[in-house]
Amino acid sequence: MWWDTSLIEATVTRQFVCSHLLPEEIERLDRALGFGGGLTDGTYWEWIQDKAKKIFLILVDLGVPDQIFGVIDDAWDDTDLPIALDQVERLALTATRDDRVDRRFYYRQFQYLLHYVEKGQHAVYHDVEVVPIEVVDRRPGAGLNASHSVDKVQLPNRPGEIFSRRRIPVGTGNGVLPYEEFLYEVNSTKNVQNDHLKSYFASYTHQGFGYVLFTPASDYSLKSILASLPAPLKALPKNNRRLRVMNWVHCLADTLCYLHNRGRSHGNIRPSTILFNTENHVFFTDISRLRSEALANSSDKAAFDKESYDYAAPEQWFRPTACSSAPHRKSILYSPVPASPENGSFSINRNTDMPSPASILSTPNPHLNPQAADIFSLGCVILELLSMQMKRQTRSFASHRAAKHKTPGRGGAVLDSSFHKNLSQVESWMAGLAKDASKKDDQVFRGIAPMLKVVARMLSAAPHDRPTAQEVEQRIYNILKECCQIEEPHCVHQYGWDFGFGNLRIGQESEKLTIATKRHSGGTLKSLEYRRTNSSGSGSTAYRRD
Repeated sequence: MWWDTSLIEATVTRQFVCSHLLPEEIERLDRALGFGGGLTDGTYWEWIQDKAKKIFLILVDLGVPDQIFGVIDDAWDDTDLPIALDQVERLALTATRDDRVDRRFYYRQFQYLLHYVEKGQHAVYHDVEVVPIEVVDRRPGAGLNASHSVDKVQLPNRPGEIFSRRRIPVGTGNGVLPYEEFLYEVNSTKNVQNDHLKSYFASYTHQGFGYVLFTPASDYSLKSILASLPAPLKALPKNNRRLRVMNWVHCLADTLCYLHNRGRSHGNIRPSTILFNTENHVFFTDISRLRSEALANSSDKAAFDKESYDYAAPEQWFRPTACSSAPHRKSILYSPVPASPENGSFSINRNTDMPSPASILSTPNPHLNPQAADIFSLGCVILELLSMQMKRQTRSFASHRAAKHKTPGRGGAVLDSSFHKNLSQVESWMAGLAKDASKKDDQVFRGIAPMLKVVARMLSAAPHDRPTAQEVEQRIYNILKECCQIEEPHCVHQYGWDFGFGNLRIGQESEKLTIATKRHSGGTLKSLEYRRTNSSGSGSTAYRRD
């Protein structure tokens, strides 16, 4: 029970007050006030009703409601709260001074001096204040020390809503985040709001910790879904579940558009940071340094995060060679066309110079294009979703990626199952998915092969060869509309760009797409030629950009 103004007003009625007083005390309620020298015609009841409801509730809690008369005679009222601990004795709550009663009054008064956590605001609570918040599910933060925690909470002023709350130690010294940095991160993430991104709701500091509330609260991640379908997803009719997965792909791409258009990047895209709630709503984890993984990494910089490595872009873990780097990313526009069963191969562009062991970084390289790295990581996640759609196990996929690293004998290091080091294995996996999809009758599977074509471009080893987030979103949107026959995909947003896709037509299944690339010897992109042919091989319109 949270004692806000409305509850206090509804509770402290004359009947309530009388129920805690003796008959002679009840009679005194209607007498004129004992102070003021006859200059006031108010009564004790009127003073309680208008000015001292909170004080009366505190006295009831302390078991001395009859002391309200003495308190009123000394002209105390609710506006005097909170009363400092060294001043409580002036209330004369007991015949002789009782420090224990005074302390109880001091701490109890804060139960009736609540101020709510409000949307979009940062609040500073003193150590003795009560924060009106209720924990509904508490769990320790994965990978964090005991000082950090992540839980689900409710706010009494936001009934029916569940929030994800993070606790971060703030202050000075080792293992804590300086208060100024905490506020900087809070202000930085405030304006990044999206339905498919865990977004800032409010924050506060209390008793040496900073707390941040995010919405929506998650119930599981893609990592857990890939291991076992949760009940809410499993309960969906089969066709609805298939459509939901395809829409997830577009929602994620659309959200990445939102971030990139604001000059931001996510920087941490992998199955454990793709979250879901029990309504099967998909969303990215937040992009602030306040997320659990960032806090864990900052506290243990030597720790190796295999999942982060597996889904990272190659340039995040290897120093680029001179011939494989490019000054600008190229915009690569092409029409996603369903691949026929006869043309189910996929080619991922990759650098000709493989990195030497000396080029391996001990930690991710922060000096490259973070938006291009997002595209690669999202491509990996989309491929996991499409594999799940085709009922392929993520464990099998990881084993397939690492297959070429297996050597005879027992023991040894953990095999490298990363996407960026096993692109040829990824290609063969994609070919298998396309082949399986071509055998399915459901319309939704007609979008698998063309979507894999998009993924192939997203997984290009060279950052400048990857499409932008906007291009990915537009291609996926058209695939869902034209190939999967989804009348209105989720998350149809416009963030202020126009890439001329208004008249784009998706080809028929009998058409094949040939993408020819020409490069200067220096490795930079010279031109792209897009040629669409029909099943007989005769050419139609070709598009070229130099």
